[in-house]
Amino acid sequence: MPTATLLVANVLVAAIRAAWSKTGMSNPMQDAPILQDRLPLHPWDEPATRRLPGIQPVQGRDWLRVDEAYGPQMALRDRLIAAQPDVVHALLPDARPAADELYRTVLDWIAGEPGFALSPTAVTRPDGMTVPLDPANPLLTLGGLVQQDLCLMQATGTEYDLTGAVLCFPASWTLAQKLGRPMTGIHQPVEIYDETLAARVHRLLSAIRPEQPLWRMNFFTYDSFHLHHPRVEGDWRRQPTGRSYVRCERQTLLRLPQTQAVLFAIHTIVVDAAQISAEDYAALREAMH
Repeated sequence: MPTATLLVANVLVAAIRAAWSKTGMSNPMQDAPILQDRLPLHPWDEPATRRLPGIQPVQGRDWLRVDEAYGPQMALRDRLIAAQPDVVHALLPDARPAADELYRTVLDWIAGEPGFALSPTAVTRPDGMTVPLDPANPLLTLGGLVQQDLCLMQATGTEYDLTGAVLCFPASWTLAQKLGRPMTGIHQPVEIYDETLAARVHRLLSAIRPEQPLWRMNFFTYDSFHLHHPRVEGDWRRQPTGRSYVRCERQTLLRLPQTQAVLFAIHTIVVDAAQISAEDYAALREAMH
């Protein structure tokens, strides 16, 4: 017999999926490109980051960061969270303690980060906007404070499941479809994510220590500049026919010591493909195949 907790979780997932389906393809709420000045590195050219999973240790406090696109990215996040919270946010009941721990952890990071002003009731961001602190909605609050999308992964036997997230800038996936699913299910239908790679990733997640976050970086090419770019399983993503935008995700992994959940944080970086040389762009396209 299913447990009461599992039944509640299933009902919540169904409700979130129903809310998402009513929106159709959700509104990206962005009418112009929001671009960084440059890529911090070319991960397809670096041996350490090109080979999957391409994990590297984080140095110091760099598991979150603020870059030159902070202001416009945060303005877009504000619009998405206000207009379609059921699309960009979800949290299973059993994940609430992990969300609360993440809330405290990110606020501790903010307290030491130049440009933020933290008070008991609000945070003033580097762009000058003041955000009320709402511990009753931990992920939604954090989604209005940092550029990164924040996903919670929690161990369930031999897998790590996605149990909660604030996901404003999905790169061709949808939170409603992936919530409650293990890593192998989240990466369907990605062909390269086979059983061997899945086992390596599970061992990596299990070995993460709270004192040593990790990072990796992926890379895509897109015709669209939209940061909010969801796609349902089975929909074919049209590949760019010309040079348009290069989209990279700097992904960080942090173990939360109390709940033992793993934070999967996604910092999205988009640049005009014209900023990189034709040779580099050709190497990028080759690395994607």
